[in-house]
Amino acid sequence: MKLFYGWVIVGAGALMGCVAIGAMFSLAVFLQPMSDATGWSRTGISTTMTIDFLVMGVAAFGWGALTDRFGPRIVVLAGAILLGLGLVLASRATSLLEFQIVYGVVVGVAAGAVFAPMMATVTGWFDKHRSLAVSLVSAGMGMAPMTVAPFAQWLIQSYDWRTAQLIIGIAAWLLLIPAALLVRRAPTAAVGAPGLPAEGGEDLTVGRALRSPQFIVLSLTFFFCCAAHSGPIFHVVSYALACGLPAMTAVTIYSAEGLAGLGGRLLFGLLGDRFGARRIVVLGLMVQAVGAGAYYFARSAGEFYAVAIVFGMAYGGVMPLYAVIAREYFPMRIMGTVIGGSSMIASLGMALGPAAGGWIFDTFGGYGLLYIGSFGVGLAAVAMALAFPSLPVASGRALQPRRLASQGGAQS
Repeated sequence: MKLFYGWVIVGAGALMGCVAIGAMFSLAVFLQPMSDATGWSRTGISTTMTIDFLVMGVAAFGWGALTDRFGPRIVVLAGAILLGLGLVLASRATSLLEFQIVYGVVVGVAAGAVFAPMMATVTGWFDKHRSLAVSLVSAGMGMAPMTVAPFAQWLIQSYDWRTAQLIIGIAAWLLLIPAALLVRRAPTAAVGAPGLPAEGGEDLTVGRALRSPQFIVLSLTFFFCCAAHSGPIFHVVSYALACGLPAMTAVTIYSAEGLAGLGGRLLFGLLGDRFGARRIVVLGLMVQAVGAGAYYFARSAGEFYAVAIVFGMAYGGVMPLYAVIAREYFPMRIMGTVIGGSSMIASLGMALGPAAGGWIFDTFGGYGLLYIGSFGVGLAAVAMALAFPSLPVASGRALQPRRLASQGGAQS
């Protein structure tokens, strides 16, 4: 039986997501060693991640639009080259400002070339099992805490933070460039799922799509979701260390969170295919809010692991489903722009957590207020998700679903 190439796209996307997002998020592991070695404040280093998220969001919008026009391969290839370059240059930074500019801007631009373009591309390759396929790509990002983070910790213990970051940058080139060459545009922009905007909507402009209630509610839900989990994710290692846990235990808690996120992506992907992505997102956001608040009470390693599993499963599970919901609302021909635009808004939420957590720690000497605030923002995400519209964006005439002529684009 011939392998459907869509699964090759899923595999390449999962690998690229793991390396790109893992390399960027590895800054959480570098946070304390860098501060100790250089004297740079945690707030200053954490702000680098805030810059990353802001730049990644803006870049995702631009990369998404370029994906719609030129296809995904050239976009993800450019991102692969930039990511390695950013990490290599950041490892040589001699001042905090230089590090913030190089790591924050170059790495942020590179990471933006992976998430939105690959998510948009995969939604075009699948009709049946779309939620699962998108979740599997996102699962690659969930693998990052179990692969890149422990690798970074081992490198730091074996060498120093500069050598460790240099090695990660070179490894990113070796893995991402070949994977990027496997990526292809979907063979057709049509999808035959009943009730979805498939080949219709030719008169739906990008401007109208971005002003629609569907896009606004989707983006705001995505924003509050990311604002709720970004701080707890980024600061969990430092929080565990502040509670007196050993360094490797703190990193494995971060890894357990990622492992749970991997399971959550698979579980929520299956549930999304069966019960609908919107319903499952609301459920996941409820669990995420509770998990973020529960970190406030964690002190022992066992408590941290328990909360990490619940919290990781929730935030990991809901993240890929935003792309599925976007595909329910909008036609494939503008999917890169739509997902890139919603990711740009979501990145503003992601940008809040690292800087807020660093400021809270430097100001109050602990992370308690971070988790209380994350719980409140998580509830706001639930409230926003309950407002999801039930219908696709109208194009001015009925969108008639059509079956794909090609078996590969409609089947898994």
